Amino acid sequence: MKMTREYGDGRHVITAHDATWVQVNQTRYEGSLVVLPHALIPDWGIEQPDTLTAAALEPILTHTPEIILLGTGPVLKFPPRDILRLFRDRGIGLEVMDTPAACRTYNVIMNEGRRVAAALMLPGHG
Repeated sequence: MKMTREYGDGRHVITAHDATWVQVNQTRYEGSLVVLPHALIPDWGIEQPDTLTAAALEPILTHTPEIILLGTGPVLKFPPRDILRLFRDRGIGLEVMDTPAACRTYNVIMNEGRRVAAALMLPGHG
C-alpha cells in the first residue's frame, strides 16, 4: 500500500508497506523493525510474536512510548502472557494487530503528537 505524507519535520513516517517490506521516509526495509517518531530501530530481528522477549523490548522501552503498536505479520497473533503482563505492569498501552494495520495506525497516532512506537514483524526476513 502506498501512503503519501510530508515528513520534512524530522519525524519517521511510514510512507508505504506491503506483506514483506515497510518503507519509512522513502527508505525500504525488508526485515522486522521498530519505528518511532524520532528514532528508528532497523534489523529488530523478531519475526514471530511467540519469540518476543523482554530483552527484545528494552531498546523500544528506552524511548518511553505511551503506546506500542505490535504488528505481528500478515495475521494478528498475541505474544506470550508474560509480555502482555510486562506492558500492563509498566502502564504502557499495547495494541496487537497485523503489520499492515499497525503501519496505518502508527501514522495516525504519531500525527496526534503521542509517543508511539510501531514494532513491526516481517516474518521470514529477520
